Amino acid sequence: MSTLSKLRRLVLRDGISIREASNRLGISRNTAKKWLEQPEMVEPRYPKRASGPGILGPFEEVLAQWLKSDSHRNKRERRGTKALFEGLRALGYPGSRGPVYTFALRWRKEQDLAAKGQGYVPMHFDMGEAFQFDWSTEYAFIGGLRRRLDLAHTKLAASRAFVLSAYYNQAHEMLFEAHARAFAVFGGVTKRGIYDNMKTAVDKVGDGKKRTINARFETMTGHYLFDPEFCNRAAGWEKGIVEKNVQDRRRGIWREASERRWNSLEELNAWLQKACVDAWEHLQHPEWVHMTVADVYQDERLRLMPNPRPFDGYIEHPARVSSTSLINFQRNRYSVPCEWVNAMVSVRVYHDHLMVVSPEGEFIRLKRCFERDQTLYDWTHYIALIERKPGALRNGAPFRTMPEPLRQLQDQLLRHSGGDRVMAQVLNAVTLHGLEAVLVAVELALQSGRVSAEHILNVLSRLKEPSRNNEPVHTHLNLSRPSQANVDRYDRLRSQQWSDQEMNDA
Repeated sequence: MSTLSKLRRLVLRDGISIREASNRLGISRNTAKKWLEQPEMVEPRYPKRASGPGILGPFEEVLAQWLKSDSHRNKRERRGTKALFEGLRALGYPGSRGPVYTFALRWRKEQDLAAKGQGYVPMHFDMGEAFQFDWSTEYAFIGGLRRRLDLAHTKLAASRAFVLSAYYNQAHEMLFEAHARAFAVFGGVTKRGIYDNMKTAVDKVGDGKKRTINARFETMTGHYLFDPEFCNRAAGWEKGIVEKNVQDRRRGIWREASERRWNSLEELNAWLQKACVDAWEHLQHPEWVHMTVADVYQDERLRLMPNPRPFDGYIEHPARVSSTSLINFQRNRYSVPCEWVNAMVSVRVYHDHLMVVSPEGEFIRLKRCFERDQTLYDWTHYIALIERKPGALRNGAPFRTMPEPLRQLQDQLLRHSGGDRVMAQVLNAVTLHGLEAVLVAVELALQSGRVSAEHILNVLSRLKEPSRNNEPVHTHLNLSRPSQANVDRYDRLRSQQWSDQEMNDA
């Protein structure tokens, strides 16, 4: 371009001939004449030289495939050009590393200049109009073990207020609990909820926006009175607000949560809720840059629908009680009262516990276990059976979980003949007087050294006996001289009584 500009000035401005101008600039006269024939100054284009495949030619396809696969990996896991060169040499590449470096540099530049996906339409939501929901997979240390968790993200589309809650899976009961927790923090419900096509909400994806919604999920939406809306297939940008929230919270709140050690999932969720509300105070709103998320949330809260009582989000499963008074649920076994043996019961699954309902309508609450192949006993469920089979106390698996005072009492009683029946009487007292009272009575019996059912039951009766309140008697009489304790008076009465008896005998 510099030579062409000088040529035009020499010929068109200074009036120098084409021959002399071409000699000065060191170019061909025909080339100069061709350039000057153009009505405007246009950058000259030269045809590319046709070159052979070169020594790297047979390996270019393999190298391009390696570079493409590395582009989808984390930056720490990507191979450098030297590693790619060593890999090609292992495949038989005979050349130097120069062509490999040149090809890799050119390929990366082409990828940087290439179009990055499709365009998107910016979206706007009114106050109280919609919230967006999504799941992400994270890891944290709970109870000394590194656990895989599913993190529920619920975010108001207008104010950008968000709530995080962690669970062990994405089952229906977890989904319902995540909504109840988020709506309680927001203090209300929006008119719409935007989701992807998750299996807990959509049974079948039809054409366009046609969806067969899960019956239990639709029951929840009817309880909270919001309309569910589902994105098109592979169109996550339709809920891009919560999609970005997954990335941002992973770098912020969850990074701190993953570095800590938590005793339980409840402790983690309590911390997450507080951390989210605190984050609203300093996060800048993307549309109103002079306001925080908390400031905009105060306006949106006034436009939310009232939050009703939490949805009773359980999933019901039938189960049969085994002959050992156990039910099976998700590869774990739970004990139930022995009176329900061989009966069909209803297991209502909540996010953290199980509610087992008998055919007669009686129910018990069991703590849910998320491990596998575990058996969870409650020894009180077998008390009625022990009355008929006291010999099972010696090796009964459920009774290994009894409190320590009862375990000590059992060890002492089983050393003697008939001790199992005595222990059965003590355990039966739990159903009558309660566990706390029995434990106190057992501890007192162990301290006294007199271990027997009669002694323990006697202590229980004294503990349960209502205390008498000796209220003072009010009278209008007043003593002029208060009575005084005098044991000599008692001795005189005894001696006088003895004298009277001697006289009668005489």
